[in-house]
Amino acid sequence: LYEHKVFVQGQIWGVNSFDQWGVELGKQLGDQVHEALMAERDADISKDFDSSTLGLINAFRNMKNKL
Repeated sequence: LYEHKVFVQGQIWGVNSFDQWGVELGKQLGDQVHEALMAERDADISKDFDSSTLGLINAFRNMKNKL
């Protein structure tokens, strides 16, 4: 019943209620982060991410190297 309500509202407003652009964006960003996490330690990734994300990636890489 909920999906029907969402579908009808989307038709009235002229939007695709089930188009999940945020999911697609998350997949693209996730792929970039995964590549950075698996990259060699000396790979320069500083231009690809903001300082917060770089800090988390570097923390993960440091812990990964200790194992």
